[in-house]
Order: sequence, then structure tokens, then C-alpha cells
Amino acid sequence: MGRLLVTGGAGFIGCNFVRTALSATDHRVTVLDKMTYAANAASLAGLDPRRCELVVGDITDAVLVEGLVAEADIVVHFAAESHNDNSLEDPWPFVHTNLIGTYTLLEAVRKHGVRFHHVSTDEVFGDLPLDDAVKFTETTPYNPSSPYSATKAGSDLLVRAWVRSFGVEATLSNCSNNYGPYQHVEKFIPRQITNILDGVRPKLYGEGANVRDWIHVQDHSRAVLRILEAGVSGRTYLIGANGEQDNMTVLRMILRLMGQDEDDFEQVRDRAGHDLRYAIDGRRMRDELDWVPRFTDFRAGLKQTITWYTENRDWWEPVKASTEAKYAKAEQ
Repeated sequence: MGRLLVTGGAGFIGCNFVRTALSATDHRVTVLDKMTYAANAASLAGLDPRRCELVVGDITDAVLVEGLVAEADIVVHFAAESHNDNSLEDPWPFVHTNLIGTYTLLEAVRKHGVRFHHVSTDEVFGDLPLDDAVKFTETTPYNPSSPYSATKAGSDLLVRAWVRSFGVEATLSNCSNNYGPYQHVEKFIPRQITNILDGVRPKLYGEGANVRDWIHVQDHSRAVLRILEAGVSGRTYLIGANGEQDNMTVLRMILRLMGQDEDDFEQVRDRAGHDLRYAIDGRRMRDELDWVPRFTDFRAGLKQTITWYTENRDWWEPVKASTEAKYAKAEQ
């Protein structure tokens, strides 16, 4: 039985990983989460308290972090400020959490000789042209577009440096856009779903031509577990499911699945620094770690996600009004 310290484990991707780890392994999990607006203790509801503990705290708190790392066998680092729009409004929390927080964790695992896995994003690579089949690979140069992606790129480089300079045992993964249950309503897919559930016309940035490479969060969780099992220290793994869809197509698919006219939406001004296209080449995961996604039908995964939000209004309704008020102010 291993002891996992999962940072950001009350957030969207983190809580899904915790649930997957507890159901698929015998690990015990300690979640360290600052419980910002993007986290929700209800996302961990129903888990066995003998195997899962929530510690509320900041990953930049060196004393707290060292004490928790000393008791762990593996640290899985999901914690991050992750919303592009927020990073454009105020970059400092992204620098503080994504850079200083990662540094604090790295120093703790270095001191105690604990295995480290760093979860990152494909946004560190910038974007790709819409009219080209090229995809991101593990050797694609970094070219971040926003304070969010720049700080994630910096945290990736810190991990690589601690591996090379200090011999820290660490792996990295850069994943494409996740969707599924427990995602905050500020994000694209749950925002559209919950607006429709509330009887509000959904909104689309610009022409909706921007392309994202979608992966179900449960597939991402399984991929991270596989890296913990068989990943090579110092190596980066790109996690993707060949799920490229432009935003217009996704929104229209949501509308049809929810029984609405596919053109019943509003177009709003595009946001600054909106990347054109992301696409992951995940061959290393398939070839070296024998991992393949299970959610290969995007429409079916989206339908399941819609069902989850429909049946769990009590999870998202408390934050919906404040989220939409923030968007309304930004879209003026």
C-alpha cells in the first residue's frame, strides 16, 4: 500500500484522480488543497475516510509541505491556478502558486527522497495553425501565450532542472483539455451545460473556430496512474485522446444533446490571447506505457457529462451566479 500526497486534490482533475486511485489501487491518499474558489470539498464526498484525508493548506507553505512530503511515498502535483482569463486580469496568483508552489514541493521531495509527478498542460507549447495536421510532441519548443501557460511552462522547467541538477526522481505529463464531472462552471463545457439547464442562452467566444483536443478526465486519471507505475524518471509524457473539436462544434453538440436548437447561442467578443488550436501526439503513452483512452466517443462522453451536471445541481448551483456575474463584467 502506497501513500500518495495529491496536491490540488479537491479541484476538478485532482478529485477525479483521487477517486480513480482509490478505486483502482490500494493506495492511501492525503489531499493538500488551498480550497480556493476552484476547489470543492463536496468533490471528495463519500470517499473512505480511512484511506483519504483532506488537509487544507498552501503548497507555498514550506513547513506544512515538508511535513506531509516526509510521510508520503509519491507526490502527485495537480495544484495550480489554471484559468486563462483570470491570469490576464491578475497574473500574481499564478506566479505564486504555479512557480513558488512547485519550487517548494521540489525542495521537499529533494530533501526526503520522495518520488514526484508533475501534472501540466499542453498550453505550454502555445498554439498550432488551424489548417495544419501537426501536433504537439514531447520535443515541441515551449511558446506560452498567457501568464497561466507561462507559469506552467516555468514549473515544468523547474521540475526538469531538479531532476538533472539534484537527482530528484520525477516524471512530467502535459495533457490536453479535460472534460467530465466535477469541473468548475467557469470552464467552457460546464458553463454551456449549466447555462442551458438554467434557461440561459450559452455564449461563444468569437467565431468558435478555435480547436481543442478533448480528453475525458477519467482517461487522464488512468494515464497518470500508469505513469506512476511504469514511467521513467526525467521523462515527459503527453496525454491525449485524439479528441480535436472546434468550439462551435462542441457547443452545437451540447445544444442538440440537451434538446435545444443548435443555433440557440450568443456570440461574444473573443478573448485576448485566445490560442487557435491544441493537438496532442500521444504515441509515447501508447508505445512505451501501453495506455489507451477508454472514452473514444466524444459525443458519448459529453452526454454522460451532461447527465452528471443535470443530476448534481446542488454541486454547481452555489457558485453559478457569481461566476456568470464575473463573465458579464468581462464581456461588457
